[in-house]
Amino acid sequence: MTSIGTGYDLSNSVFSPDGRNFQVEYAAKAVENGGTAIGIRCRDGVVLALEKLVSSKLLKKDANKRIATVDRNIGVVHSGLLPDGRHFTARARDEASSWRNTYKAPIPTASLADRMGSYVQAYTLYSSVRPFGITAIVGGFDAEVEVGVDGVVGSGPSSGSGGVSTRTVFGCGLASPKDNRN
Repeated sequence: MTSIGTGYDLSNSVFSPDGRNFQVEYAAKAVENGGTAIGIRCRDGVVLALEKLVSSKLLKKDANKRIATVDRNIGVVHSGLLPDGRHFTARARDEASSWRNTYKAPIPTASLADRMGSYVQAYTLYSSVRPFGITAIVGGFDAEVEVGVDGVVGSGPSSGSGGVSTRTVFGCGLASPKDNRN
């Protein structure tokens, strides 16, 4: 079949006869041209970094921010289209603020990553919006991590039946609780 859109690239809910979704491919191409972003999990926290791209000499210094703080415990770095990254960051801040207003605590990193993943994925489903042209790394640390009760009497979590431990976990919400008693 053809390798150009020829009308099949006008909406992200339309597939070409050979099964391609051109809007998603265009978004992926924008990410490829957006530079490199990395996240490193350390013992004491998370380091987010990115390659600084200068697209024009006329660009105002520090105008193209691709790294941002979402909440006190969470940051985000993105690669791809700048406006999409600003929208993603603003939405992440709204999610964190809403969580804090509802639960009176900072949002867990895994919860924010899950919510933002669902939000970005929804933009690939409907024809009234286009897919995000970014890839993002959400990194943070959670001061309180839910610890499940293991069923053995006397060896459950140290703080009540709620299972909240005060152990610190660093990473992107994917780490398991560890004791830092060195």
